[in-house]
Amino acid sequence: MTGQHDIRLFLADVDGALVTKDKVLTEAAKAAVRELDQAGVAFAITSGRPPRGMSMLIVPLALRTAIAGFNGGVLVNPDLSVIESHTLDPAVAKQTVKLILDQGLDAWVYTETEWLIRDKKAPHVAREAWTVKFDAKLVASFTDAHLTHAVKIVGISDDLDLVAACEKSAQRELGAKASAARSQPYYLDVTHPRANKGTVVETLSRLLNILPAQIATMGDMPNDVLMFRKSGFSIAMGNASDEVKAQASAVTDSNENEGFAKAVRKFVLRTAA
Repeated sequence: MTGQHDIRLFLADVDGALVTKDKVLTEAAKAAVRELDQAGVAFAITSGRPPRGMSMLIVPLALRTAIAGFNGGVLVNPDLSVIESHTLDPAVAKQTVKLILDQGLDAWVYTETEWLIRDKKAPHVAREAWTVKFDAKLVASFTDAHLTHAVKIVGISDDLDLVAACEKSAQRELGAKASAARSQPYYLDVTHPRANKGTVVETLSRLLNILPAQIATMGDMPNDVLMFRKSGFSIAMGNASDEVKAQASAVTDSNENEGFAKAVRKFVLRTAA
């Protein structure tokens, strides 16, 4: 990275990038965001999490920009008021649930306000509730009424090869009707075609009147590559796969070793100065 890069916005993924494996926002990360603000560089976050599942980050980071939940499926202000929302087509939502269950994964459905599950003891339910700080709603099945309001559908399995294979099947079968990408090795996120992190870059560019070339992005998973491609500079986490690292402009340390703070100082603040 050279001085020709004029970074005015830094957009970071949350899990696997901004926070540690144990979902901790470190003091170094908070200090790095304050330093961005002092340098006149805006900071924003995006995640597969629902917006309310990122609310615990708003005050510690003094966030003032739009927050992109559900990989851009719902954008909210820091007071959680909705800026824009992208709901899946009901027929596509129904097809997605069938595809995920037929492939042997569990399924969750998210609306703007609710997280719907079929089994409270299913893999990752307890961990996800701890992470996002609210509980899921148990339903016997996903009804047409539920799917009419689906913003994100998740396929879940601890068989990571199965999740990767389901990702490819979803991309092939849903095509342009949805965006399908892994947000964690055990999560496949399916959202509206405009609800992806590449579109988040474009939306923040429009809302903040900042050119995409002036936006730096950071992430660790395949769904972050879409925002890498749309931004002027991209940073992969040290804990990212080689495939993700190969598609970034630079690589920082892991999220367990202050990779976020190190990247801010090495790649963003240096050019801002």
